[in-house]
Amino acid sequence: MAGLIAIGVGCRKSCASAAIVALVRRALAQVGSREGDRRLFTSEDKHGETNLVRAAGALGLELNFLARGRLLAEAARAATRSERVERLIGLPGLAETAALAGAGRGGELIVARIASEGATCAIAYAAEAPE
Repeated sequence: MAGLIAIGVGCRKSCASAAIVALVRRALAQVGSREGDRRLFTSEDKHGETNLVRAAGALGLELNFLARGRLLAEAARAATRSERVERLIGLPGLAETAALAGAGRGGELIVARIASEGATCAIAYAAEAPE
Protein backbone atom coordinates (compact mmCIF):
# COMPACT_ATOMS: atom_id res chain seq x y z
CA MET A 1 0.00 0.00 0.00
CA ALA A 2 1.26 3.47 -0.90
CA GLY A 3 1.93 6.15 1.67
CA LEU A 4 -0.03 9.36 2.10
CA ILE A 5 1.21 12.93 2.14
CA ALA A 6 -1.62 14.73 3.94
CA ILE A 7 -1.56 18.48 3.31
CA GLY A 8 -3.55 20.47 5.85
CA VAL A 9 -4.72 23.91 4.80
CA GLY A 10 -6.37 26.78 6.59
CA CYS A 11 -7.13 30.23 5.22
CA ARG A 12 -9.08 33.40 5.71
CA LYS A 13 -12.15 33.73 3.49
CA SER A 14 -10.51 36.57 1.59
CA CYS A 15 -7.33 34.61 0.86
CA ALA A 16 -6.45 34.43 -2.84
CA SER A 17 -6.19 31.01 -4.43
CA ALA A 18 -2.74 31.93 -5.79
CA ALA A 19 -1.51 32.52 -2.22
CA ILE A 20 -2.77 29.08 -1.15
CA VAL A 21 -1.15 27.42 -4.17
CA ALA A 22 2.21 29.13 -3.51
CA LEU A 23 2.16 28.16 0.17
CA VAL A 24 1.29 24.51 -0.52
CA ARG A 25 4.11 24.31 -3.07
CA ARG A 26 6.51 25.84 -0.52
CA ALA A 27 5.47 23.24 2.07
CA LEU A 28 5.76 20.36 -0.41
CA ALA A 29 9.32 21.44 -1.20
CA GLN A 30 10.16 20.55 2.43
CA VAL A 31 8.83 16.99 2.24
CA GLY A 32 12.09 15.50 0.98
CA SER A 33 12.17 11.99 -0.44
CA ARG A 34 8.89 10.75 1.05
CA GLU A 35 6.55 9.40 -1.57
CA GLY A 36 2.84 8.84 -1.53
CA ASP A 37 -0.55 9.97 -2.63
CA ARG A 38 -0.93 13.72 -2.05
CA ARG A 39 -4.26 15.03 -0.75
CA LEU A 40 -5.47 18.33 0.68
CA PHE A 41 -7.43 18.40 3.95
CA THR A 42 -9.34 21.17 5.69
CA SER A 43 -12.38 21.71 7.87
CA GLU A 44 -15.89 21.00 6.65
CA ASP A 45 -16.62 24.60 7.68
CA LYS A 46 -14.64 25.72 4.61
CA HIS A 47 -16.84 23.83 2.16
CA GLY A 48 -18.14 26.94 0.38
CA GLU A 49 -14.82 28.78 0.01
CA THR A 50 -14.28 28.97 -3.74
CA ASN A 51 -10.65 30.14 -3.57
CA LEU A 52 -9.74 26.99 -1.64
CA VAL A 53 -11.49 24.83 -4.23
CA ARG A 54 -9.72 26.73 -7.03
CA ALA A 55 -6.36 26.23 -5.33
CA ALA A 56 -6.94 22.47 -5.09
CA GLY A 57 -7.80 22.40 -8.78
CA ALA A 58 -4.71 24.41 -9.71
CA LEU A 59 -2.58 21.98 -7.70
CA GLY A 60 -4.33 18.95 -9.18
CA LEU A 61 -5.09 17.64 -5.70
CA GLU A 62 -8.16 16.08 -4.15
CA LEU A 63 -9.68 18.36 -1.50
CA ASN A 64 -11.14 16.58 1.54
CA PHE A 65 -13.37 18.26 4.11
CA LEU A 66 -13.04 16.90 7.65
CA ALA A 67 -15.63 16.87 10.40
CA ARG A 68 -14.90 18.91 13.52
CA GLY A 69 -14.68 15.78 15.66
CA ARG A 70 -11.79 14.42 13.57
CA LEU A 71 -9.93 17.72 13.89
CA LEU A 72 -10.52 17.91 17.66
CA ALA A 73 -9.19 14.36 18.04
CA GLU A 74 -5.80 15.55 16.73
CA ALA A 75 -5.61 18.86 18.61
CA ALA A 76 -3.28 17.53 21.31
CA ARG A 77 -0.75 16.44 18.65
CA ALA A 78 -0.49 19.87 17.02
CA ALA A 79 2.99 21.37 17.30
CA THR A 80 1.91 24.97 16.86
CA ARG A 81 -0.75 26.88 18.76
CA SER A 82 -2.48 30.11 17.80
CA GLU A 83 -4.47 31.88 20.51
CA ARG A 84 -6.46 33.70 17.82
CA VAL A 85 -7.45 30.47 16.06
CA GLU A 86 -8.29 28.80 19.37
CA ARG A 87 -10.66 31.66 20.18
CA LEU A 88 -12.27 31.55 16.73
CA ILE A 89 -12.63 27.81 16.06
CA GLY A 90 -11.59 26.00 19.24
CA LEU A 91 -8.52 24.33 17.70
CA PRO A 92 -4.83 25.12 18.20
CA GLY A 93 -4.66 25.60 14.43
CA LEU A 94 -6.39 24.26 11.37
CA ALA A 95 -3.49 23.30 9.10
CA GLU A 96 -1.73 20.92 11.51
CA THR A 97 -4.88 19.30 12.88
CA ALA A 98 -6.22 18.79 9.34
CA ALA A 99 -2.94 17.26 8.16
CA LEU A 100 -2.78 14.89 11.15
CA ALA A 101 -6.45 13.93 10.87
CA GLY A 102 -6.07 13.33 7.15
CA ALA A 103 -3.01 11.12 7.65
CA GLY A 104 -4.83 8.95 10.19
CA ARG A 105 -3.58 7.22 13.33
CA GLY A 106 -0.17 6.33 11.95
CA GLY A 107 0.49 9.83 10.65
CA GLU A 108 3.31 12.06 11.82
CA LEU A 109 3.73 15.79 11.32
CA ILE A 110 6.67 16.35 8.95
CA VAL A 111 6.17 20.02 8.06
CA ALA A 112 4.94 22.19 10.92
CA ARG A 113 2.59 25.06 10.13
CA ILE A 114 3.84 27.72 7.79
CA ALA A 115 1.83 30.84 7.01
CA SER A 116 1.68 33.51 4.34
CA GLU A 117 -0.86 36.01 2.99
CA GLY A 118 -3.79 34.71 5.03
CA ALA A 119 -3.17 31.00 4.47
CA THR A 120 -1.60 28.27 6.61
CA CYS A 121 -0.27 24.89 5.57
CA ALA A 122 1.21 21.85 7.34
CA ILE A 123 2.01 18.33 6.17
CA ALA A 124 1.72 14.95 7.84
CA TYR A 125 2.91 11.63 6.45
CA ALA A 126 1.54 8.13 6.89
CA ALA A 127 3.48 5.14 5.58
CA GLU A 128 0.14 3.55 4.75
CA ALA A 129 -2.81 5.59 3.56
CA PRO A 130 -5.86 5.19 5.80
CA GLU A 131 -8.89 3.49 4.25
